[in-house]
Amino acid sequence: MTTFASGKFALAISDRSGMAFPYNEMVREWTGAFVHVSEYEPKQPQLDPKPTSADPQALQRARTARTEFPTEDFLPNNPFVTASNTTLKINFPNGNLKVNDFVRFRNVKTPVGGVAISTLQMSTTLNGTITDSVTTINLTDGLQFPTSGFIVIEKVNAVSGLFENEVIEYTGRSTHQLTGCIRGTSAAYRGVEPQPTTAKSHTTGAKVFGSYKVVSLNETSVPSAGQPSTTTQFDGINVTLVNAASSTETGGGLQCTVGPINDRG
Repeated sequence: MTTFASGKFALAISDRSGMAFPYNEMVREWTGAFVHVSEYEPKQPQLDPKPTSADPQALQRARTARTEFPTEDFLPNNPFVTASNTTLKINFPNGNLKVNDFVRFRNVKTPVGGVAISTLQMSTTLNGTITDSVTTINLTDGLQFPTSGFIVIEKVNAVSGLFENEVIEYTGRSTHQLTGCIRGTSAAYRGVEPQPTTAKSHTTGAKVFGSYKVVSLNETSVPSAGQPSTTTQFDGINVTLVNAASSTETGGGLQCTVGPINDRG
């Protein structure tokens, strides 16, 4: 049986030069080539660079931190409940509103208990142009507005098309006139006041919307399997109408919404 050659006289052919060299002087390179020690080339270190992390990079389209305006929420079907008095009950499960919040209703579809849609939405227009400093404001119809509270005057920039609404606090009302106005304010919603708006001039006929103050909450204690033994479930809010409802009724229609008096920056 044959065996592999051995001894100092054995020769091998180099894969690099093709020349014959003593077998015991041959080595294998990192490439797999069988070469003489005089031809050996170590692997270039740059072929295996050390892993490095990327340089820090700024965020794209970075913005400064700001407090976003809260947005409106959908109410359940027929959320308004009247009871022949000035209390208006609004069903709003898990709404988590707070007492002394100011809310605005929109997209009301039907009157409720003799309370008109315009009263529920508390909408009217400005009667006369005003500057950014006047403290008395005349409305086209202010009879449904409370004697004090907050209004928002809608304004759209003619060039940019962006809303430039102004929230105004007033301390008195005489028929269709609001008095003691504090310009460029904001009203609390879910216990937080957004950034104040900016006082601006407004033209006659501009849209004006009022707000209702949350006077109390509707809550239910629900038994719990753990501790505490009961939990409080938020069911809705109560607000006060200027004039009493004429009957007991539940209504308002589908997809009515509730939100802050102003949800435009």
